[in-house]
Amino acid sequence: MKHILVTGACGQIGSELTLALRERYGGENVVATGHRTQPSPALRDSGPFEFIDVTQRETVEAVVERYNIDTIYHMAAILSATGEQNPHLAWDVNINGLYNILEIAREREMVRVFCPSSIAVFGPETPRDSTPQETVLRPTTMYGVTKVAGELLCNYYFQRFGLDVRGVRYPGIISSETLPGGGTTDYAVEIFYEALKHKRYTCFLRRDTVLPMMYMPDCIKATIDLMEADLSRLRHHADFNLAAISFCPEELVTEIQKHVPVFVCEYEPD
Repeated sequence: MKHILVTGACGQIGSELTLALRERYGGENVVATGHRTQPSPALRDSGPFEFIDVTQRETVEAVVERYNIDTIYHMAAILSATGEQNPHLAWDVNINGLYNILEIAREREMVRVFCPSSIAVFGPETPRDSTPQETVLRPTTMYGVTKVAGELLCNYYFQRFGLDVRGVRYPGIISSETLPGGGTTDYAVEIFYEALKHKRYTCFLRRDTVLPMMYMPDCIKATIDLMEADLSRLRHHADFNLAAISFCPEELVTEIQKHVPVFVCEYEPD
């Protein structure tokens, strides 16, 4: 039976991924970890939870040793909008934290590691339609820079050390269980809450900015399917494109207004 560690388990994706993994492998076999955020009752009551700091290697190693971890889902990260406010923190968590995870996994000869990437790796020169798997990666945010570096680092660990590291480029994820934490696509979740509570929302994107999105259950399924796939069948490792739907804020507003006619959205691109 696998012994799984999930970092960033209190985040938008990590919180629901942890519960899905516990349902699949048993609550006692999936250790959820977070930094400062308190776990939800569902997360706290369904299996073990520990506080760690991924930038402090000894805190991660202590949990790995205590629970005999052989598989890691490394979901801890500083996202795009937050990363622009504090680029140093984004680099420290997203790169130094990842390095600690990979080194611990290498030294302990772990079975597998999942390290997600993001559509933030793409930049203005990247083709917008049918974006190729192999394409130009020149991001304009620190978050994107760390994700490009993370993809390269994960692929290096696979090629150099044989560590089975896997990852996908997540699009924006739409969910309702846990609020997102500072990403460019967060508006697609926040807008529903504001429509119900205040009937008004101020969007930080242009009305016609089209971004790729995905529903959380599809995101969780893709993540677990990739981790369960036979290694011999994988053509890529840490950088799979992952797509579902794409839309702009104006399209979403139009649909919401069908249900909340008085809803108003203002646009203040940052």
